[in-house]
Amino acid sequence: MVDLVSGERLTAVVGELSRRTKHAGTSEELESLRWVEQEIASYGYATELLLHDAYISLPGRARLELDGESLPCITHSFSRPSPLDGIAAELVDGLAGDVAGRVVLLDGIANPAASVVARQRGAAAQVHVSPHEHLHEMCISPVWGSPDDLRLAELPSTVVVTVPQSVGARLRRATPASVRVFAEVDTGWRPTPILVAELSGPAGREDEPFVLFSGHHDTWHYGAMDNGGANATMLEVARVSALGRDRWQRGLRIVFWSGHSQGRYSSSAWYADHHWEELEARAVAHVNVDSTGGRGNTVVSDTTAAGELRALAREALAAQAGQDFSGRRMARAGDQSFWGIGVPSIFGNMGEQPADAGEPNAMGAVFGAEARVGAGTGWWWHTPDDTLDKIDPELLVRDTRIYQHVVWRLLASPVPPLDYAETARDLVHTLGERAEAVGDGLDLSVCIARARDLAERAERFAAAAVDDPAAAAECLRRVSRAIVPVDYAEGDRFAHDPALSQEQLPALADAARLGLADEPRFLASRLVRSAARVAFALRQAVEAFDDYLGR
Repeated sequence: MVDLVSGERLTAVVGELSRRTKHAGTSEELESLRWVEQEIASYGYATELLLHDAYISLPGRARLELDGESLPCITHSFSRPSPLDGIAAELVDGLAGDVAGRVVLLDGIANPAASVVARQRGAAAQVHVSPHEHLHEMCISPVWGSPDDLRLAELPSTVVVTVPQSVGARLRRATPASVRVFAEVDTGWRPTPILVAELSGPAGREDEPFVLFSGHHDTWHYGAMDNGGANATMLEVARVSALGRDRWQRGLRIVFWSGHSQGRYSSSAWYADHHWEELEARAVAHVNVDSTGGRGNTVVSDTTAAGELRALAREALAAQAGQDFSGRRMARAGDQSFWGIGVPSIFGNMGEQPADAGEPNAMGAVFGAEARVGAGTGWWWHTPDDTLDKIDPELLVRDTRIYQHVVWRLLASPVPPLDYAETARDLVHTLGERAEAVGDGLDLSVCIARARDLAERAERFAAAAVDDPAAAAECLRRVSRAIVPVDYAEGDRFAHDPALSQEQLPALADAARLGLADEPRFLASRLVRSAARVAFALRQAVEAFDDYLGR
């Protein structure tokens, strides 16, 4: 099927999608999405355009004054707007010491984690220093999706701007100094669109399982790469996959989100909340696509996949790009709003610049700068320069072939290609590390034993002859619903964890602090409950395999 991917079609689509700015909740976004709807409907898909209210934040003008001189800067989505006369305060370097009421100067791209600390420390404003002269638009809210009444207080409380690297160096030389920060930010409820396109399998059953394939349609500025390239990939995979519909084993649901860029994943979070039971019953896996076809983004090794889908990622990257998958874990980013439900996921950002290209690792500054082969998606990411000239047609074809490979395997394999033996081995390793960290303070032996049982059952499942693919698929659905929520979510399956970095088994992530706490019994009380949750989920997964293997 990958040989049917058309570079000519991809180029034409991304050209159309690059004609408009598509900020969330704007008329231009809706107009562009209606074009997408018309296009995908022509491939035979049933479409539905949903409108829902979302809490959207659109940054406006900003400036920073030092000694009466106005310096270049931008503000960010969910920054607090400044008073009309700005915020005048002392500029200090970093968040150490007493920063209450001060303006803090911070290296790196604006991000939710920094805003959380600044709010907690009582800072009045943040000035972020870009790793280069380009200024990247960012959403700095740590609240995943539109905030509810309990999360509203967790929104950023500071005025936030970003300056070029050269301006940052000048400010650092001047600190401490008096500065004045101005920012216009329009934040409020707006109707935003979601486009859902669906094609059932050959049986046409209304309750059949489906593959969820999604990406955001809203952009920063024209967003040719982010996310025009990805939307072109979605349309082409939809077209090609439909040509082989007679071989599908399940349906395909393709969703174009709004509120990714200016709403902290508001649409995908809303969709998860309003379609929870349907997704829990029917979604086999979530394939997410972002920023395909970027100029010079030759590296795909550092994309991400859940443990149970790493084998499929390795297969697709090797076959379509000739690269080895690094095995990176899914990050708490993108429209990954379905982990609490228990839907396994694969991919997000695809291509990146080579790490030796000499460009600062802008993406690493946001998602973690661990050793990687790639160094972000190009200097134009989240800037007005993300225009059509930043698309490489050949790389767009390559990336689309990778997605076509994965989506087709998920659609056409009699049993979904989910390998929970690999996930279980990860869990055994992580639980062992946590047990070593807590010592006698917390008993994780039951969790470790059950994770080993899970690995053994998953290996037997993979080796067994399949006489009933539907029963095998249902077994994997039960395992997914048990394991994914504890692997990737901290607590309530119906809630959304903050948009902050997480480790594996996030409910047990604080185990390393047990020996450092002033009064460890408070923390131990929570960790005991978390361990019980993990143990129960592992038991459910093992029982699902036992029920299938013992038929």
